[in-house]
Amino acid sequence: MMRPTVRVILADDHAAIRAGLRLLLEAADDVEVVGEAADGTAAITNARALRPDVVLMDLRMPGVDGIEATRVITTEGLADVLVLTTFDLDEYVDGALRAGAAGFLLKTAEPAALLDAVRRVADGDGVLAPEVTRRLLAAFARGPGPDDGPRPGEPAHPSGTGREPGTAGDPRLADLTPREVDVLAALGRGLSNQGIATELFISEATAKTHVSRVLAKLGVTSRMQAAIVARDTGLA
Repeated sequence: MMRPTVRVILADDHAAIRAGLRLLLEAADDVEVVGEAADGTAAITNARALRPDVVLMDLRMPGVDGIEATRVITTEGLADVLVLTTFDLDEYVDGALRAGAAGFLLKTAEPAALLDAVRRVADGDGVLAPEVTRRLLAAFARGPGPDDGPRPGEPAHPSGTGREPGTAGDPRLADLTPREVDVLAALGRGLSNQGIATELFISEATAKTHVSRVLAKLGVTSRMQAAIVARDTGLA
């Protein structure tokens, strides 16, 4: 059975890069580029109008940058966002994922890896460039800085609950069933839906349903944000 066509918007301030990405993606039978944007504002506008499956997002663009555009697009539920950038600096990685990006790739990624990432994000999985994985895990271990504000899914004033975050009694986990806690821990380890299904002896469709419920209960928009919560609360 043929898979559904993945509808993509390209957001990058360089026309030549957008042209190259369009050529690469549309060489695949199951990917269609439905729009382009040269800045974050246009990315948001086009996502609202076209409702793509995936926005392939650069981070450094004039005006509204890619991180803010990602935050708006994911918060409004317009599309999943796959970041594609030249920069792998910690602040960009952390900022993009906390804004709701489903994946983060560098522009040095091989064409096959980029196509695979687009398909995986459209299927609800997360993607992270191998080059930044180790540094991202170290950033998770450090936790947010003093000016970062609440983490994804975290109450604005957790101290009012009488329980400290990062413990078994963390209020962010209060609404999760035991099975959903297992799923969240698996997300924290970077498992795909298929990997979660294999580990928990359930079908991939059931795993996907559990992931969707976990995201909803945590109040986050991507499995990457859920992974941050898993690490913040000591599950992974």
